[in-house]
Amino acid sequence: MWRHITSNFLSFLVVLLALASGVILLMQNKYKEAGPLTQAICLRVESGSNMRKVSVDLAERGAVSSGVIFRIGADYSEKTQKLKAGSFLVPEAASMVEIVDIVTRGGKNTCGTEIVYRVGVRRTQVQVRELDPATNKYIEKVIYNPAEDEVPAAYTETRAEADVRFRIALAEGVTSWQIVEALKAADFLEGEVAEVPAEGMLAPDSYEVKAGSSRAEVLAKMQAAQVRILDAAWAARAQGLPLKSKEEALVLASIVEKETGIAAERRQVASVFINRLNQGIRMQTDPTVIYGITKGQGILGRGLRQSELRRKTNYNTYQIDGLPPGPIANPGKAAIEAALNPDSTEYIFFVADGTGGHAFAKTLREHNANVAKWRKIEAERSGN
Repeated sequence: MWRHITSNFLSFLVVLLALASGVILLMQNKYKEAGPLTQAICLRVESGSNMRKVSVDLAERGAVSSGVIFRIGADYSEKTQKLKAGSFLVPEAASMVEIVDIVTRGGKNTCGTEIVYRVGVRRTQVQVRELDPATNKYIEKVIYNPAEDEVPAAYTETRAEADVRFRIALAEGVTSWQIVEALKAADFLEGEVAEVPAEGMLAPDSYEVKAGSSRAEVLAKMQAAQVRILDAAWAARAQGLPLKSKEEALVLASIVEKETGIAAERRQVASVFINRLNQGIRMQTDPTVIYGITKGQGILGRGLRQSELRRKTNYNTYQIDGLPPGPIANPGKAAIEAALNPDSTEYIFFVADGTGGHAFAKTLREHNANVAKWRKIEAERSGN
């Protein structure tokens, strides 16, 4: 009898274990398989939240098929205590294991609202924008010029949100003085700036920063980025360039940056200046003269006068030989690479062509013809 009971119990236990194994296997498959989301969502995890609240939110929004399996999976993988606060983009059909990784890996928020401080050559603008998960594109909520406009209520309200992201976006060709002045006005940063960093040594890029970050730390990050870019470009430079150092390369790159905003022209423009340096022809470029007048502190806002073109200064490349003593702006990566790997051309002249680009020439005769065409276009535009 006892043997019969024991046999039945063992059989029952085997069946029970088999069922349990089947349930566990089913749960594992559910945890790893593609989720039910048909459209990406932005998941906001409040500070102080927990995995249970997150699982309920996900289940209510149709992102997971089972909040229980989601929590069990997070516990089993020992990630429950690693939950991070923030706004996270959960893509279409994301599995539970993928979602757990998204909300626990840390680092940058991947969706929600961000404030972008855009530092441009002519103006600084503050933009409040929000990512639309469905299209993965940002929708602009407000934009204003902090130097001229009143601070909009939408900015103040967004600025106070716990998970808002902050970004500093530097345009190619801005000067170090312009960057420092913009950072001083950014009310989400802290600390003083002891001195303006060396011209050319701040990499134009988009930098995500945290509220309360030190201005000095942000500048140091920009400097470190430019050093990496310059070192890599210098190591991969073309042979036979008339550039003795990385510093001279940075000077040339800054001139290329200010002379053209068209990506396809950068290496051609660089070739003109390389050819001039090789042939001992003065560079004769207006942006250097302008920098000698403004010192990089704002824009000139008018054309150059003949007296300014005739005045000999360290930055007047109509009057001095070779490169000016330093960069005239902060060049981007593409301009630095163009300066160190220019096109192989015989061009020694270029002038605006009326389309936003330039007409290049090998001889003075060709150049004069191009200039005449440009003057005609200018006259037609002015109605003269």
